[in-house]
Amino acid sequence: MNNIYITGFMGSGKSTFGAELAKILGYSFTDLDTSIEEKAGKSIAEIFEKEGEEAFRKIEQDALKETEKLKDHVISTGGGTPCFFDNMTWMNAHGKTVYIKLFDSELYKRLSDDNKERPLLKDIDDEELRGFIYKTLRQRALYYHQAQIIIDGTQMSAELLAEKLKG
Repeated sequence: MNNIYITGFMGSGKSTFGAELAKILGYSFTDLDTSIEEKAGKSIAEIFEKEGEEAFRKIEQDALKETEKLKDHVISTGGGTPCFFDNMTWMNAHGKTVYIKLFDSELYKRLSDDNKERPLLKDIDDEELRGFIYKTLRQRALYYHQAQIIIDGTQMSAELLAEKLKG
């Protein structure tokens, strides 16, 4: 096994799950958003605000492709990472991909408390949040379902996935 890319909608637990999985496997962990922020010297929200989503997606793609140099890493991606350029195809060619699947109702529960911290959600109210999650999840599902492993985010543990990956 080499690198493992954790994908899924924002709020699905990619960073938490990825860090746990890395620990169990004895891998290193990289959060792609954190890497982008460190390299850019500003937050994802600032990049979105000052440079726009298109510029962010290019920076994100460059950061993703830099992970090719890593070995034995679990990499948690941004919620939109698989959906732009050839990112999902690239991840499938360069490691194992895992999609943490959650239904929109569960994502709403998770995101309704911390939506002000997320650039795509900062200016929307609860009703708009429901609509955004529903619409965006459907648009992104095509990409997410290209993952090599799809797990139920409410049932699967990092331990069980580690066993599945080793087996």
